[in-house]
Amino acid sequence: MIPLFWNWFKKQIETTTESKHSTKPKTSKHRVTLTNLNEQLVNIDDLKKNEIDINGEKALLIYIDTLVQGSVLQDLVLTPLNQVSENYGPEEVLKNSSKADLEDLETLIHDIMSGQTILFFLQRELVIKIDTYSVPERSITSAENETTVMGPQDSLTETLNSSLSLIKRRIISPNLKTKFFTLGTETQNTVAVLYMENIANKENVKRVMDRVRNVEYQGFVGLPIFKQMLEDKPLSPFPQHGITVRSDNATEALLDGRIIIMLNGSPEAAILPASFFEMFTSPEDFYNRWTTATMLRTIRLFGFIISILLTSTYVSVLTFHPEMLPPHLLIMLSESRTQVPFPPVLEVLIIELVIEVLREAGARMPTKIGQTIGIVGGIVIGTAAVEAGLASNVLIVLVAVSALLSFLPPNFLMSNAIRLVRYGFIFAAGLLGMYGQMIFLAWLLNHLLNLTSLGSPYMTPVIPRHWTDTLNSILRAPIQFLVTRSGLSRSKKQLSRPLDEE
Repeated sequence: MIPLFWNWFKKQIETTTESKHSTKPKTSKHRVTLTNLNEQLVNIDDLKKNEIDINGEKALLIYIDTLVQGSVLQDLVLTPLNQVSENYGPEEVLKNSSKADLEDLETLIHDIMSGQTILFFLQRELVIKIDTYSVPERSITSAENETTVMGPQDSLTETLNSSLSLIKRRIISPNLKTKFFTLGTETQNTVAVLYMENIANKENVKRVMDRVRNVEYQGFVGLPIFKQMLEDKPLSPFPQHGITVRSDNATEALLDGRIIIMLNGSPEAAILPASFFEMFTSPEDFYNRWTTATMLRTIRLFGFIISILLTSTYVSVLTFHPEMLPPHLLIMLSESRTQVPFPPVLEVLIIELVIEVLREAGARMPTKIGQTIGIVGGIVIGTAAVEAGLASNVLIVLVAVSALLSFLPPNFLMSNAIRLVRYGFIFAAGLLGMYGQMIFLAWLLNHLLNLTSLGSPYMTPVIPRHWTDTLNSILRAPIQFLVTRSGLSRSKKQLSRPLDEE
């Protein structure tokens, strides 16, 4: 019964992600009339309708007051309309305007709700749209989640146009293509897909376009939600697409042949495709010397391995394999656990959950209070747990080290995946000891090897498409040797230098 349900569920996922034809219902267009317009825009208190006289002709001015500033409306609409005469009509004096399609009421409603001002002429069939969207926006600041000492400090913002400008001021080329989509049955979010036409793989671009078109949802409040709907294996705990708020990171991905997805209202950018080892790389790796970058990447990867195995090994050794420890270390551990009434697996789970509670409490509280809770709470609870005999002092150290190591990956979603996988190793160690750890490790490696990102192997460059991928993996070779783009992107142009035709 379970295998049948599993196969059916996988088929539904593949149908959703790989469908080549849009499943969205086609809506019939309605004609633009004042009656239809009033029916659609009912019970919107910030909707303004002002009847004005333009050179003896009656017109209705319609706009959303909370999306349009009065000064902008005065400068772009009201002042130019005072210049209307027999020689210059409204279309001529309103420079930032366009005629609306009178057969498409839905589009006109969307434009009004997006901050455009509508000039509806009552005596003739003419509707003019003026772009007057003017709301306060967050200024461009440095990235708080992906901070670097060197390199650019500007980060993407919630405003899509502002984020696009940061990338297009770096890539001044007509080959940088931008495709817009409107998604969300209720929110009508604007999604932008960016790629380099002369570099990006056509199959990857087509696959991304098909998946974006087939997404049907009520609305997206952030790009991480939308990104999950584009993944090959949505049941995996590991992120299968990169995510960044740094404009230089997004630019580097575009030049490597990747595809960037942005969502209006969210400061993140998704990078498609991505690999497992890229989750442990930082933009600062390219700003450092190659020796330093290689060392930092190695520390992050070994930190991942130690983080998932450290506390589970503590459980295995004390429960099943005490003979593996040197006598002095075994005596020390035995003395530290003399007052602990719980078996090692339960002891580890309790302390791990306490750390998770402290981490969540600190993240949800205001900054200063959260830092205090994390530091003071950890010290007080850890000391009290040892003195009360609820945990050994060695375990407190091991859990603290594991928690610190889980934050080494620059990708926050990968850090969360490490936290989850660690519990699987702890349960396996409690059941079967080190044998259980190896079984779970084999399952984890098999899972990672079966993952794909946009159809490409997730474990690249362990499974390299090109041998040169190993020069920019855990080892970061000197910049002079990085002359090829990554095999993961399957780019049209393999060489990044020289720039002549290949």
